[in-house]
Amino acid sequence: MISAGVVTAAYIAATILFILALGGLSNQETARRGNWYGITGMAIALLATIFGKVTDHYGLLVGALLIGGSIGLVLARRVQMTQMPELVAILHSLVGLAAVAVGYATFMDPEAHFLGVELTIHNIEIYLGVLIGAVTFSGSVIAFGKLSGRVTGNPMLLPARHWMNLALLLGAIWFGREFVLQSAAGGGMTPLIVMTVLALLFGIHMVMAIGGADMPVVVSMLNSYSGWAASATGFMLSNDLLIVTGALVGSSGAILSYIMCRAMNRKFLNVIAGGFGTGGGKAASSDGEEQGEVVPINPQETAELLNNAKEVMIIPGYGMAVAQAQHTVFEITRVLREKGVNVRFGIHPVAGRMPGHMNVLLAEARVPYDIVFEMDEVNEDFPKVDVSIVIGANDIVNPSALTDPDSPIAGMPVLECWKGETSIVLKRSMATGYAGVQNPLFFLENTRMLFGDAKATLDEVLKDL
Repeated sequence: MISAGVVTAAYIAATILFILALGGLSNQETARRGNWYGITGMAIALLATIFGKVTDHYGLLVGALLIGGSIGLVLARRVQMTQMPELVAILHSLVGLAAVAVGYATFMDPEAHFLGVELTIHNIEIYLGVLIGAVTFSGSVIAFGKLSGRVTGNPMLLPARHWMNLALLLGAIWFGREFVLQSAAGGGMTPLIVMTVLALLFGIHMVMAIGGADMPVVVSMLNSYSGWAASATGFMLSNDLLIVTGALVGSSGAILSYIMCRAMNRKFLNVIAGGFGTGGGKAASSDGEEQGEVVPINPQETAELLNNAKEVMIIPGYGMAVAQAQHTVFEITRVLREKGVNVRFGIHPVAGRMPGHMNVLLAEARVPYDIVFEMDEVNEDFPKVDVSIVIGANDIVNPSALTDPDSPIAGMPVLECWKGETSIVLKRSMATGYAGVQNPLFFLENTRMLFGDAKATLDEVLKDL
């Protein structure tokens, strides 16, 4: 075993690397470096814990590392970019499950000896760790189901749902008191189990009530919860690094959720109460009435418009991820730039199914970072844009968010591509987006609809270019 001083030094180094990782991930150019900082920090933390904290059962530890590492490696190699949001969600659930398991193991540890105030504090740490972990676990599982299509993306709005949430919260507080009192007398398992069930139900109900278009915020929020669950686990295990790391993840996830809510003109509590796709307490209809005739366009006509354009804005959405069209998009971008066309990308904060989803796809296709812009950076430029290409996006380019106060997405800032000369929308059909809201953009005079699989149609456009 290595000395306690070496372990402390390693933990400090790991903490610094984790902070550098967060700083690196805040910018596209430094994101790869940030990932390596995080990987290095985690390796140092893991080795320091194994050789400085563990005193027995190395066989079980090595076996668990091999099994878990192998599963992670296989999943990472097999997962498609379109499946990244649900992978992130299910990984959050594992953090929550780990917090619950550690909480119960710590509570049942026969070698734990605390007295008086120390026992009360320790039991509160256990209770909060299990509570946060259970909410994170069940909420993340439901988020995984919504993102993967196994659970409907429509919000489940039960009657008196807010009172139900309040009752679950009060129940958790009451059983927390009972747990602390009974555990001081040698009991406490029953209230801990009851609270765990209540927390699991709360996590399920909370995420089920959130509409599909708010799922990126949900992923960010669950990321924050997983951080606080990890921090609570650190308190239970008296591990300073786990406390600090969990706090970093929890606080950064909370800040990101707040930033995304501001970008959507939403209040965080309103998202939790029920997300986009709800209006006046009712779920949005997915079969809105059509508002006119659409004007179709073919790949050859699309190529001609792009050839004659000077300013082109590309707006990617989840449909681009599903079709795996990002590489073709890059080739079209390269060809147009070689012809002297100014091509830019406009990215909405909630495009895709998780924060930064479109940025990751474009980075994978090696789209230059300097032509990828956030919504606020390009929205005022649309009157100067000759052609906007909307690839599999719907809700983030919906004018009704700005013009219809009764729309379920009213108040949500969107990319105002209709202010340009021509908008070309790539879609498989006239189906509504994830929020279940009809889009008036499709029926405007300066909009052209390019129907079909995004990759197949863009391949045709590229060939004609």
